[in-house]
Amino acid sequence: MTNSTNCGLNLIISFGLVFNLIAFWIFCCKLKKWTETRVYMINLVIADCSLLFTLPFILHFHRTQQPTGTLCDVIQIIYFTNMPVSIYIITLIAVDRFIAIKYPLKARSLRSPMKAAVICGFLWLTIIIYAYFNPRFGKGKEKICFQKQSKEPLDTTLLSSILGFFVPLVILSFCSIQVILCLRKKKNTSPHEKTSVQKALWIVSMNLSVFIVCFLPFNIGLLVRYAVDVAEADCSVLQNASAFIRVAVSIANCNCCLDALCYYFVAKEFQEASSLLSPFKSLQSRSNQSQEINLSLK
Repeated sequence: MTNSTNCGLNLIISFGLVFNLIAFWIFCCKLKKWTETRVYMINLVIADCSLLFTLPFILHFHRTQQPTGTLCDVIQIIYFTNMPVSIYIITLIAVDRFIAIKYPLKARSLRSPMKAAVICGFLWLTIIIYAYFNPRFGKGKEKICFQKQSKEPLDTTLLSSILGFFVPLVILSFCSIQVILCLRKKKNTSPHEKTSVQKALWIVSMNLSVFIVCFLPFNIGLLVRYAVDVAEADCSVLQNASAFIRVAVSIANCNCCLDALCYYFVAKEFQEASSLLSPFKSLQSRSNQSQEINLSLK
């Protein structure tokens, strides 16, 4: 691991902890009303903080070439639990937003804070079990913690990338595009409404773009490494694939900070647009819907 990579990890840890702890305080202590999206946001903050917790250990493991063992297994389970949890919660927020805007009448029966909590609990349990029984580096197959040195293909890599990223990517893209189309169909009666909807369009597009930029390179790198192992390529190709994955991992870890930034800067913009985005103004008060859309669009 290079000095620049170490510096990048230190910056992610420093900024990520500050931003996410403030976000956790806001969502747990400052907001009074419990909504579906507030539940999702708290779980997202927990996932981001848990992932940040593992980064100092990973940094130490790479510096010292830590042998595999119990501590390595625990950190590995935490790390490879929280990244897919973050991905799926971001996807759930997009689905929740899509239902609220596209199907407002059905949304009242389909959505509730309790249902959101149950979904998050099931998500955590499922991914923890999967991470325990399907480690990315393979128990007993590697000697150095968080480093794949063998050329033996790890079949679970393919499954993890498909279920843990590409399926959520398709769902997130579909929901985001549908929301964007709904917003563009909105008939604006004033310049203020038009400006607010434009801000909302930018926010939805930005969330999707950040998701793709952060997680796509890492998962492409995993698939490339899997293909290299299957093809039994020479050492130079293997080294290039490993170097690409290290850079892509750093980019993926940056999502912890970018999520937190969305909590603050996007919220202010959406206070203006929230009342315009709700297709069921007659069903809820203007202030309650403002908080709901504000949270659901991060």
